[in-house]
Amino acid sequence: MTLALALHALAAVVWVGGMAFAYWFVRPAAGVLEGPDRQRLWRGIFARFFPLVWLSILILLASGYHMLFAGYGGFAGAGLHIHVMQGLGILMVLIFAHVYFAPWRRFRQAVDAGERETGARNLEQIRRFVGINLGLGLVLVAIASSGRYWP
Repeated sequence: MTLALALHALAAVVWVGGMAFAYWFVRPAAGVLEGPDRQRLWRGIFARFFPLVWLSILILLASGYHMLFAGYGGFAGAGLHIHVMQGLGILMVLIFAHVYFAPWRRFRQAVDAGERETGARNLEQIRRFVGINLGLGLVLVAIASSGRYWP
């Protein structure tokens, strides 16, 4: 349980922390770059970050379900906060999968082909979904850290 909890927390930090850094710090700083340079920067960032998100998802799911069944004896033994975390976590995974297989794929192709307008449209879609997932991730961190104290 100790190892599973540590891995779970680290995977969440990588995913949520990476989104926070990208959204609150890289995005405003990248605004000074011209369109093609900004798009190439984001292409490089996402190409490195998204595989780590997939790894984080695998670790979160494996460690979370391990803790659920080994520590709580399954769903019936888990508190409300565990059920809420699971639901929000699955929603985050679905949003990320959409980003990865739709706007990220189109963005990557557009940047590689020099299609600035298509790239800009898809980058904006990615930004919106990352913002949603960041908000969900922050709520999840609050639930994970406080949920055991809920009535």
